[in-house]
Amino acid sequence: MEFKQIGRNIEINILKNFDLSQTFDCGQCFRFQKLNGKYQGTALGQNLTVYQESEKIIFENVSSDNFKNIWLDYFDFDTDYEKISESFLGINSVMDAAVKECSGIRILRQDPWETLCSFIISQNNNIPRIKKIINALCSNLGDDVGDTHLFPKPQKLANLSEDALAPIRAGFRAKYIIDAAQKISSGVIDFEKLKKMPDDEAKNILMQIKGVGTKVADCMLLYGMHRLSAFPMDVWMKRVMDKFFPDKSPGFFGEYAGIAQQYLYHYSRSHPKIFGD
Repeated sequence: MEFKQIGRNIEINILKNFDLSQTFDCGQCFRFQKLNGKYQGTALGQNLTVYQESEKIIFENVSSDNFKNIWLDYFDFDTDYEKISESFLGINSVMDAAVKECSGIRILRQDPWETLCSFIISQNNNIPRIKKIINALCSNLGDDVGDTHLFPKPQKLANLSEDALAPIRAGFRAKYIIDAAQKISSGVIDFEKLKKMPDDEAKNILMQIKGVGTKVADCMLLYGMHRLSAFPMDVWMKRVMDKFFPDKSPGFFGEYAGIAQQYLYHYSRSHPKIFGD
């Protein structure tokens, strides 16, 4: 990955398989929003404004060290998405169309705790409301670092009551957030240990948290631990698999099943007519 420091910004040439809109709007993260053509948000304790212009991607007010130490990894720039996307071609026409249209998606390397908490909040919810709850959680309980609030640590949430979370309007999810915070802060669930476990074992441990089922656990593995073989199954993906891959399991897509899932998920939501309903 080559990049240049131009004044206070970092510039990189647009990659064949990288699209900011697809990456931020595919449902894997919730603290970035597009304002005046630029994505602004907070990740890993850092604010970021980033946008695409002509043939370049511009990271505003980012130093070379900051880019190398945080954003290079966060956007997974060292993974060969072109090679991975090409490996899915030829499976069937829907997969081909999904690759052609959605291969700008990258699986972000997000903070595990924030990811877990965010997808607990995502249950039976829509993206605008998920973002609203997460913003309220950060504003009410996250550390104020000047122009934003950080995502609150599990230790800060572990001793709270459900009533204390009432202002964020998480509803029934409040008790799940608190249970997750307690299990993480006490060490009952250890992210570092999970990283060394096989997917199925890590998934079963995550499902010890109240309210965490197979879908949230898989989202956590894919988006929070970069387990690219994880394959979250929600109502959209069940429809995709039933109609276009009726005799296949997620394992059919191999070690990069999670990337195939993202292409198919984003494509099917953008083109619901493919189901012929």
